[in-house]
Amino acid sequence: MIWLTWRQFRTQTAVVFGAVAVILAALAATGPHLAHLYQTRGDRFLDGIGGLETNLYLVTVLMLLVLPALIGMFWGAPLVTRELDAGTHRLAWTLTTRTRWLVAKLGLVGLAAMAASGLLGLAVTWWADPIDRAIAAKNGAPGPGFLLFPRLAPEVFDSRGVVPIGYAAFFFVLGVTIGIVVRRTLPAMAILGVLFVIIQITMSMAVRPHLTAPDRVTTTISNHNLLNINMFNHVTVTIDEPGAWLSSQQTVDAAGRPAAVPSWLVDCVARSAQERQACFTKLADLGYRQQVTYQPAGHFWALQLYETVIYLGLAHALAGLCLWLIRRRLS
Repeated sequence: MIWLTWRQFRTQTAVVFGAVAVILAALAATGPHLAHLYQTRGDRFLDGIGGLETNLYLVTVLMLLVLPALIGMFWGAPLVTRELDAGTHRLAWTLTTRTRWLVAKLGLVGLAAMAASGLLGLAVTWWADPIDRAIAAKNGAPGPGFLLFPRLAPEVFDSRGVVPIGYAAFFFVLGVTIGIVVRRTLPAMAILGVLFVIIQITMSMAVRPHLTAPDRVTTTISNHNLLNINMFNHVTVTIDEPGAWLSSQQTVDAAGRPAAVPSWLVDCVARSAQERQACFTKLADLGYRQQVTYQPAGHFWALQLYETVIYLGLAHALAGLCLWLIRRRLS
């Protein structure tokens, strides 16, 4: 079964690992130069990054963000449905048991998916480390292109560390599960794509902030830390925690109750520096403060480990469900 599975998926595997090899070669060729720039340019490092490094940074981040979905859609969903459509599963079941047949497929293709994602994720983490450190040190200052986020932020977190391994395993097995239930490849791929978006948003917004105990701070709103005031007079600020992920924040009044800042603050922001300072002083005297909940930069690897374990555990549970479906519901 292992040899047969390899024969069936060798082309897809070759294409994926060929693309990964090209990216790894580009990272290996440019990584030492990037690290040297970081050591020599100091605070001016981000301004000195060339177009090649910027484009490579953006491409690797985007590739790792969508790779789990592609694995689930193009490797997972067709894994069993293709056999069901062609009727070849019946021949395979005369040669071996259903359990061994599915375990061979899940094991070989799943390990290949995890290896490709893991290699790319760890290589990008090594290569982008100078950029991540520089962005964290500037605490919100411009980074390469439009990615201004520390590596803990949801926009970047999925493309760092070991979590791509967990993502690849989970969405691959999820694709297989959907394919077995739906028994049609294209609908299974479409469902997987929708679930990918929902699950990743839910994980980053509702689950990840609570995997480790967050830190909290209450700070005044000043001209120095103000990031934005939206149309509803809701404020966002920065805090002096380089590399932190600000997961939530709210403005409170002198009584400690959630409140929007006074409308006159919006007009003050557009005035001269001296007038703005007077406005922020008045705001502080009225008792307005900003409560910020955040994950400090030091929680990065703990969050990576916890999330990877969660996804691997879910992948094992789905694999068990697939075995039950194959043994009980398919003929």
